[in-house]
Amino acid sequence: MTDPVTDHHSSLSLTIATRESRLALWQAEHVQSLLRARGHAIELLGMTTRGDQILDRSLSKVGGKGLFVKELEVALEQGRADLAVHSLKDMPMELPEGFELACVMEREDPRDAWVSSVCADLESLPQDAVIGTSSLRRVVLLRAALERLGRADVKIEPLRGNLDTRLRKLDEGGYHAIVLAAAGLKRLGLESRIRKVFSPEEMLPAAGQGALGIELRQHRTEVAAALAPLAHRATWLAVAAERAVSRAMGGSCSMPLAAHASWQGEPLASPLRLDAAWGDPDGRIALVRVHAVASVTGLDAAEALGQQVVELLRQGGATRPADLTTP
Repeated sequence: MTDPVTDHHSSLSLTIATRESRLALWQAEHVQSLLRARGHAIELLGMTTRGDQILDRSLSKVGGKGLFVKELEVALEQGRADLAVHSLKDMPMELPEGFELACVMEREDPRDAWVSSVCADLESLPQDAVIGTSSLRRVVLLRAALERLGRADVKIEPLRGNLDTRLRKLDEGGYHAIVLAAAGLKRLGLESRIRKVFSPEEMLPAAGQGALGIELRQHRTEVAAALAPLAHRATWLAVAAERAVSRAMGGSCSMPLAAHASWQGEPLASPLRLDAAWGDPDGRIALVRVHAVASVTGLDAAEALGQQVVELLRQGGATRPADLTTP
């Protein structure tokens, strides 16, 4: 086998399409440095997406996760870029025809983080406190936790914008606390802002949270081959199981759904446990939480584990949102 760094024929000149938020650029630059280390010439194409522009409404009301990837996919289609780097939890479950998820990289911390300068955790929130989050998943999980604590006084208010914008809104006093993905804070060197990391038992993460996915046009086999050394099989199988749950349940921003898979010992050599939680956004049905465990050695088995969990969710009363029928 030839060494890609010294074998001149295998080095490619590639352009990465990326959103221009600080976190998205960190992610793209991370992939850029890994590919450059393998002898490839890599440029970045920074873009502003609809999801970055619309900040006054919740994502679930304006079109969901696809708002963050559409412009990047157009750049791939037009040949202005060769690959797009996404936070996997922002990637729609169904990709447009002709596109593929070509690489899933090793996961950073998948958990949610509590960020606040006034209280260490949910338990110590002051009277009539306000928590900020733009995620329906976090809303239903926080609501269930607050109910257990008997804290009907606490309000959960929408919070949009990139990571820096959300932190600024917190610092300006608009919220007593906000909930963010731990991975983004860690990647940007903002770990000191984390007061507490929620265990998956307390706040079950979103499908794909903490993992990076790389999207290509399907016929770009040479690019897929260049990305192969960056792929992390244990993460890929775990997120495949999680995304199978989201896909079957109509997973999008208008879906209060959590799905998180964890290896029960040595990754790939031990069983995979898949937990899922579904909440009713209107609060009429109690939170449904289920899990299943299986031996997973390939994508088909990951998919099957996801389907098993979907059946359990449905038995518990979970439904697909009616408003997700596409016009």
